[in-house]
Amino acid sequence: MRILGISGSLRRGSHNRGLLRAAGDALPPGADLVEWEGLRDLPPFDEDLESTPSPAVQELLDAIEQSDAILIATPEYNASLPGALKNALDWASRPFPDNVLRNKPAAVIGASTGLFGAVWAQAEVRKVLKATGAHVLESELPVGMADMAFDEQGGLADPDLAARLQDVVSDLAREVAAPVEQAA
Repeated sequence: MRILGISGSLRRGSHNRGLLRAAGDALPPGADLVEWEGLRDLPPFDEDLESTPSPAVQELLDAIEQSDAILIATPEYNASLPGALKNALDWASRPFPDNVLRNKPAAVIGASTGLFGAVWAQAEVRKVLKATGAHVLESELPVGMADMAFDEQGGLADPDLAARLQDVVSDLAREVAAPVEQAA
């Protein structure tokens, strides 16, 4: 089982990349997390170019298509999702309704240096994913105070957060194992 991990942060030392790596370590046997790192390379969404996507856009579309599920880790900027992540989701949403996200199991987690762990951004990402036709899990994992949330090995220092992360990725793996019924 292949789960595509997408971090909504461009920053080298991103807490959300760290959260994706911790999620990869928490996956059940037989599931692998593959991180997609092309967010920085995507051009702004342009409807005039959707039928002839750039190589960077095609790489994103192929990565999603080749995955069984998606796990997005998002920071929160100005009480919402990062623009680069929204741009990637816009590209992946086309052509609608027959896009690569359609019926794809997806989960959203997030880390931020504030107290609330990117809860608003997570809600926004789930809303966008639902609008694209993805099969979105309602569970969330807010990791607040991210500067202190990880241990020396890169895992979540708080055992309760680590258990919740394991629950989220296990739920995502179960969704892949029990596919969503396709609409007629």
